[in-house]
Amino acid sequence: MRTLHIFVAGLVLGGVVVGGLGSVSAQPERRAINLPGRTTQAPFSDAVLAGDTLYLSGRLGMDPETGQPPAEPRQEARNVLDGIKSVLEEAGMTMDDLVSVQVFCSDVAHYADFNAVYTSYFTSDPPARAFVGSGALLRGARFEVMGVAVRRP
Repeated sequence: MRTLHIFVAGLVLGGVVVGGLGSVSAQPERRAINLPGRTTQAPFSDAVLAGDTLYLSGRLGMDPETGQPPAEPRQEARNVLDGIKSVLEEAGMTMDDLVSVQVFCSDVAHYADFNAVYTSYFTSDPPARAFVGSGALLRGARFEVMGVAVRRP
């Protein structure tokens, strides 16, 4: 019986999975990132920072004065990308820290309008990206953008 206890203890200390227990690894610190003065009472954060990785929630490009989509798709694209940029800055990052971006678009006919604005937000290679025709978006928006950024050393 004694040998069994020593064997099991050795397995646990060695990091081998025993009875559903796994090796313990350090998890990166996580914290919510929210823009100052946020008035939206949404059940999510603007972003979550886990270690050096920032996970950005989907953002819309509403006109701040009216709360409606701007008349021009390019202005809406600027608004949504400015919002992404603001959240990145709040986390101490820039647009060039983005590694992946997903763009949901209510009508893919706006693809060229979005790209005309999007390319001006990066000083180096742009991130990986998906541009998805999504159908209707919240509040009548044309674009919703979310992404992942990794802090550069």
